[in-house]
Amino acid sequence: MESGDETLKGSKYLWLYSRENVPERRREEFAALRHQELKVGRAWAIKEALRRLWHYVYPASGWKFWKRWYFWATHSRLQPIRKAAETVRRHIFNILTYYQHPITNAMSEGLNSQIQKIKSMACGFRNIENFKTAIYFRCGGLDLYPC
Repeated sequence: MESGDETLKGSKYLWLYSRENVPERRREEFAALRHQELKVGRAWAIKEALRRLWHYVYPASGWKFWKRWYFWATHSRLQPIRKAAETVRRHIFNILTYYQHPITNAMSEGLNSQIQKIKSMACGFRNIENFKTAIYFRCGGLDLYPC
């Protein structure tokens, strides 16, 4: 891209959407950008392709897909994508265990997020017991107005 080229102007956040979540009013613009020879378009396509890894049922088919994706990502000549592909490579065996045990840590991450919010709202607690009480009160799911 040359200096003064405004091809990508205003499209920064479009590249963060998945294909199905692009706002309706910007779909044509995004399709036109995707079909141009842009590095960001290639990076977006590689990112979107990796999302298909979660649709496989068997570890062997997921492994086969991942090997093709990894080759594509590492030969993309896009350094951030290559770096991300290496990170995925280091963890691929743990990622593939999801097919055998489809469990995530989303619940614990959500609970941790609530606890961090409680901690920041209080600006510190005088002792650990008050902190634990606040966590139980906010996250305990108690009905304060029983019938």
